[in-house]
Amino acid sequence: MAKKTPSYICTNCGEASLSWSGRCPYCQEWNTLELQERDISSSKGINKSFQLKPESVSVAIKDKEQRLETNLSEVDAVLGGGIVKGSINLLAGQPGIGKSTLLLQLAYNLSKNNPVLYVSAEESLNQVALRASRLGHSKTDLMLVSSTSAEDIAATVLSQKFKVVIVDSIQAINASDISSNAGSVSQITYCSQLISSAAKRSDTAVILVGHVTKEGSIAGPKILEHAVDVAMQLEGDRYGGFKLLRATKNRYGSTNETGIFEMSETGLKPILNPSKQLLAERQVSDGSIILATMEGSRALLVEVQALVNSSSYGYPKRTASGFDINRLNLLIAVLEKRTKLNLSDQDIYINIVGGMQIKEPAADLAICLSIASAAKGMKLKDDLVVFGEIGLSGEIRQVPFMEKRLNEAKKLGFKGAIGPNSKNSGINKVSDLRSCLNTFLNS
Repeated sequence: MAKKTPSYICTNCGEASLSWSGRCPYCQEWNTLELQERDISSSKGINKSFQLKPESVSVAIKDKEQRLETNLSEVDAVLGGGIVKGSINLLAGQPGIGKSTLLLQLAYNLSKNNPVLYVSAEESLNQVALRASRLGHSKTDLMLVSSTSAEDIAATVLSQKFKVVIVDSIQAINASDISSNAGSVSQITYCSQLISSAAKRSDTAVILVGHVTKEGSIAGPKILEHAVDVAMQLEGDRYGGFKLLRATKNRYGSTNETGIFEMSETGLKPILNPSKQLLAERQVSDGSIILATMEGSRALLVEVQALVNSSSYGYPKRTASGFDINRLNLLIAVLEKRTKLNLSDQDIYINIVGGMQIKEPAADLAICLSIASAAKGMKLKDDLVVFGEIGLSGEIRQVPFMEKRLNEAKKLGFKGAIGPNSKNSGINKVSDLRSCLNTFLNS
């Protein structure tokens, strides 16, 4: 009979302890240790092992990487040209963001030329079929099955009957060999490794759906992201605006590409010219600045709006939609210190139009200009875009891809840009924040 030893696994960090305690000794989280029994008799000694058979690089490498195109240009760009056969792909995102919708579209497109299986662990077959019907994909060779058994899914993958298998979701399936509940660290680790092993042996491409935590990171152990070949996240406002598909890890391509989509009645629709759509309803006023930003390797023009109003309370309010609030507070401090602009008794509201999330430092100058413009009631010329990082001394620092930003601005009819010192003649060069405000907001 197999000997088993008790082990306590932390559901937060995945580390194992031989004894239970109220607090995990590794990540210091409370009440996260769960009992799991491990079989210690299955390990083989050296005498029962097999000698490894190495191969040279010239033999192991394939002549050409085989990919399955999804016929969704934005998805193919993020993946690096399509889904690689035998790869494990993870797609995560907030509830209701459109993960299942996007995967059903991919499954429909791929099923035209390849056998595809959609495994639903959270919904019934009728629910999946109704969604397919709403998207206009009722007439298709796509196969559906509902199961929560990791062993059954792995066996189906090994059968080599399908080129692509989609599992929705990894947190909802479980393995009978693991005693914990579905979604626990041990279940996610074991199930992902089981399905991954079957996919590699059968050369079947697998797409796993992952949940996210309230902080926005992928739920479960970090080993899940290490185990997959491609990790993608679908971001955006679930109630409107654009959806952005980013690859945080890609063993077969770049992580600099970003797919941009818009939700429609027939599913997620790729946006080929997002800058034009984002600026379509713009009204030129004080506090409105056009930022030339980068989404991956793609230049994008977005409108930054600021509203500055006298505070009715002793403590002024700072609110940001689509921009980091801590970075906003830092930029306000720089504005007050380096330009003598008094904002201590002003409420400040920042909005990035279109539900976009701006994280790059190149947005600093646009944010500061929009705040100063709204505070002074002065407009910036409507034919200029803005970009540049701001240091604590108020200096304007260099940012990457300036040429791409300028080219995108020229496509939409903008005549120039305000930015850091550069050799490019299309940039109105500014060295510090104070001179920038005096030059462009007093004209």
